Amino acid sequence: MKQSKLFMPTLREVPSDAEAVSHQLLLRAGFMRQNAAGIYSYLPLAKRVLGKIETIVRQEMEAAGAQELLMPAIQPAELWEETGRWDIYGPELMRLTDRHDRRFALGATHEELITSIVRDELNSYKKLPVNLFQIQMKYRDERRPRFGLLRGREFIMKDAYSFHATQESLEDEYQNMFDAYTKIFTRVGLEFRPVVADSGAIGGSGTHEFHALAAIGEDTIVYSDQSDYAANLEMAESVDAYTKQNQTPEALEEVHTGEAKTIEAVSEVLGLPAVESIKTVIFKTEQGLVMALVRGDHEVNDIKLKNYLGALDITMASDEEIEQALHSTPGTLGPIGAEMKIVADYAVRALTNAVCGANKSETHYVHVDPSRDFEAEYTDLRFVEEGDVSPDGAGHVKFARGIEVGQVFKLGTRYSEGMNATFLDEGGKAQPLIMGCYGIGVSRTLSAVVEQHYDERGIIWPKAIAPFDVHLIAVNGKNADQMQVAETVYQELTDAGFSVLFDDRKERAGVKFADADLIGLPVRINVGKKAPEGIVELKARRGGEAEEIEQTNLLEAVRSLYEGLE
Repeated sequence: MKQSKLFMPTLREVPSDAEAVSHQLLLRAGFMRQNAAGIYSYLPLAKRVLGKIETIVRQEMEAAGAQELLMPAIQPAELWEETGRWDIYGPELMRLTDRHDRRFALGATHEELITSIVRDELNSYKKLPVNLFQIQMKYRDERRPRFGLLRGREFIMKDAYSFHATQESLEDEYQNMFDAYTKIFTRVGLEFRPVVADSGAIGGSGTHEFHALAAIGEDTIVYSDQSDYAANLEMAESVDAYTKQNQTPEALEEVHTGEAKTIEAVSEVLGLPAVESIKTVIFKTEQGLVMALVRGDHEVNDIKLKNYLGALDITMASDEEIEQALHSTPGTLGPIGAEMKIVADYAVRALTNAVCGANKSETHYVHVDPSRDFEAEYTDLRFVEEGDVSPDGAGHVKFARGIEVGQVFKLGTRYSEGMNATFLDEGGKAQPLIMGCYGIGVSRTLSAVVEQHYDERGIIWPKAIAPFDVHLIAVNGKNADQMQVAETVYQELTDAGFSVLFDDRKERAGVKFADADLIGLPVRINVGKKAPEGIVELKARRGGEAEEIEQTNLLEAVRSLYEGLE
């Protein structure tokens, strides 16, 4: 490709609204342009990178036995109503009506649609298992689109769905997809970590997220410093290693705490540390209001509470709902005398003379003994903290930031039961199809790679997904000797199977070199003043020093350099 013909509108200044490095560089290097908040056009260079990522995804998915199809982006509302997700999914689901007032959704995910396709086709155990995948645009009305392609409202995704007759078959396919994802993210050049995660609105009984490690990542990864344990912060387990305080319980007592409503303020008024208090938070679920208790220095993990309850949805209760139930407001809430379900963290059970709200204005209880003063169900309910004992007993946990680029789910019968998708087993009995779901953010992967592969001059593409293999630069596009040598090299490399971007523009050398660094192709060849002598410069984009090479030896030198790159 001759660069004089390439549509590559570069920018010299960093866009003011671009926070993430990948967002800045992809805009500056002419890979994409924003059309609306969270919506982008992929320009020719980005399209080439996406094509290579998609090729790797297809190769590994097909090698794992999956088959590609393509489903519509517009989905009938009735399908989502069959599973109840039309009402549950929330405002992120983009909804629309046609001219006949029929309701549709733009595909945020395709569990309902794929189930509607197979429920009349996979009607016998003999046709199972099957794994079907697509690569397609997805749509989610993000409240706050940010970081370019990392959190957009329109994005490219690979989603796959498997169907099984037995749980054992699902477990095998889950591991098969886990291994395929490991190969995919390794091939595209990501440093990543699979972590135990929450299934969220997708549902199901088990899931892992694949995270690209990056400082800009919106997810916190919890990992052991001595083992391979890793989990999303929402799912990281806290070890129940608490022992009951060796104190004599004193008589329960009400004390006036004035305007103090936070744990810190109440602790200061009473002269007690936060670890001696009980924090109370009220949540609303479809099962009713639930009181969650953690130790004062800990934070309630609402995902753990949701999973413990088996709730479909969980939100903070409003002040009005709390007032109606407890005749009090946040700041003085507590479990004593509360007539609602109470779930407490293990650390609360170990307290003896604690502090908690009295459900009365400006009043708290002291000398609270959970085993004496109220009844609760105990479970792991808090967010872990750095330095906690690792759940597997090996070392302690640390935190890192990650960008979620993929996720695998064990859906079970969540969708097949709701949509009456059954098959006949060996005994001729109808059974619900057992499902798995497997997603990769293709456009997000592109951005995550840039977050890991750049320097102060621009992007450094891994060779597997670089838009071109080689950047060939005629340093002086007006010099006939340089242009002649460059044309010869261009043809030779192209004939040898390399994809080459040939900068034949009549621009200043500084502009060409700056653009080359910004674009970040793996190998660069400069054809300059020594062109009449048959000598050119060869260097790698990643930390390489320019080396003079005779033109007759150039092809072999390029092959050797390219093969040694990651």
